[in-house]
Amino acid sequence: MKTVENIFNPKPAHFVGDGFRVHNFIPSYAPMSRMSPFIMLDYNSTYNFPPSAIPKGVGVHPHRGFETVTIAYKGRVEHGDSSGGGGVIGEGDVQWMTAASGVLHKEFHETEWSKTGGDFQIVQLWVNLPAKDKMSAPKYQALVHADIPKVELEKNAGIIEVISGEYNGTKGGASTFTPLHLMNAKLNKGAVVEFDFPAHFNTALLVISGNVTVNDTFKAATDKMVLFYNDGDKFTVNADDDAIVLVLSGEPIDEPIASYGPFVMNTMEEIQQAFEDFNTGKFGNLE
Repeated sequence: MKTVENIFNPKPAHFVGDGFRVHNFIPSYAPMSRMSPFIMLDYNSTYNFPPSAIPKGVGVHPHRGFETVTIAYKGRVEHGDSSGGGGVIGEGDVQWMTAASGVLHKEFHETEWSKTGGDFQIVQLWVNLPAKDKMSAPKYQALVHADIPKVELEKNAGIIEVISGEYNGTKGGASTFTPLHLMNAKLNKGAVVEFDFPAHFNTALLVISGNVTVNDTFKAATDKMVLFYNDGDKFTVNADDDAIVLVLSGEPIDEPIASYGPFVMNTMEEIQQAFEDFNTGKFGNLE
């Protein structure tokens, strides 16, 4: 049995730009190396944005050495990058952007959604890349909610949306550089679901809504993160009421991590090179 190490309350929220009000769980509670390959988790818990004629968000900024994964639960996000990727992330959609050798990126509330505003709730993850892939070509995967593989649970218990990895033989829609599982468990009240990941995989849960009990013992409410020890493979989630739980489990990348701002590499010399490349225009152009 994979046992619970800790259950974390959300840290006080802070704004990223003016459009993302987030609680940071990684690396605030679990260092980058502890939850590798998941090296950052920012969670915009449900927050009501008033109508705005000018979309709120984050202007042009660089990334190198990792991937960004944005999961939309409420609201809509419009984004673009210097490699030609872009579009709108609607409710239930996932944007998987591989920055790798370097991109410029921007993300805002979707223009029409901004005019009316409303509840906004998203998760953004940074997924590390192994050294051999950090300077690979950028790419982009748009995972529309309707196309994300889903597993219907028995006894009307709910569904598992498999973003990446595998659940009971159903493989996720995203391709990854290292083995990792990312899925939304959308559970009906009373559901009991078992998950099974290798013991050495770093594993955590984020409760998006509802209340759950893990391994029949540990209670976790909305907006809390559950971190597991690396001591077993299976664990259970009981839905105390209708619940949505983001499940993360991945094989650690056992390499040095050097990070500064929007760059995650293996050495500080590589970080310095990233700044030089950015300052000399090697990340392309984005208006």
